[in-house]
Amino acid sequence: MKKLILFSILFWVLHNVSIAQNAPSVPDTLSGWSQSWEVGLNGSQASYSNWSQGGINNIAATGSSDFRAKYKENRFSYSFQFVSRFGQTRIQDEGVRKTDDRLAIRNRFLYDLADDGSDFKLFANINFRTQFAEGFDYGGGPNDTDLLISNFFAPAYFNQNAGLAYVPTDNFSFEAGFGMQQTIVSNSEVRQTNRYGVPEGDNIRNEAGITLAAAYSMRLATNLSWSSSVETFTSLNKSVSSTDVYFLNQITGRINNFMNASFRLDLVYDDDFSNEIQVAQVLSIGISFILL
Repeated sequence: MKKLILFSILFWVLHNVSIAQNAPSVPDTLSGWSQSWEVGLNGSQASYSNWSQGGINNIAATGSSDFRAKYKENRFSYSFQFVSRFGQTRIQDEGVRKTDDRLAIRNRFLYDLADDGSDFKLFANINFRTQFAEGFDYGGGPNDTDLLISNFFAPAYFNQNAGLAYVPTDNFSFEAGFGMQQTIVSNSEVRQTNRYGVPEGDNIRNEAGITLAAAYSMRLATNLSWSSSVETFTSLNKSVSSTDVYFLNQITGRINNFMNASFRLDLVYDDDFSNEIQVAQVLSIGISFILL
């Protein structure tokens, strides 16, 4: 059933990419460098006293940063993205718990196959992702204790891949290639609970495989946009049914120059962690500032 769901998602994405409005690519009109940097802060708070419907006092906050740089000169183009998010909530009688945590760096190189521009390009990507702080499966350990399942660089993923990309407009890209992936679990306590496929006695695993990716977005209304991407990695040493799938979606609505609301839905399948689909959804409202 889980495989049917994942392949249905992939078919839907590839079937509907023609309606894309924006994709993370370098515009053909760009000459030289361009940079952008947006930071944001989202929060919520609830307090109850003698409230008939009941409730738990809580306060939550999430900070985010998204820096991007792009460069284009003749046939060559390059894009860089550094994304970080971290959020916590304090719940009455349960202490502080993490609600969001991401650290990701993406480097993308493109080379046009024709002097006057081409929909087909050679590409190379160098990417990295991990998290900042400890993550727990609350109540997932023996006797309902909290189980440590992640930490900084546990796991961490380095990806390098290259191949052929199809970029018909600034709004959509599809690529296929070959790549390498390194999985690092540097924390010994995390390795005791989940090794993320890293062999016993080691803290790193190297894999070679086939990569596919598509990215697009569309404007739903004047101040409402939707961005989506899907990435897969099929290791040459594992069956196709063990393909890693990362399907990320975000809807963002801008209320005014400083306030925005967003809904994020991420679906991940990685059987080195779990045989079930991982799901994360976050609905938030807050302020954002464009620094560049």
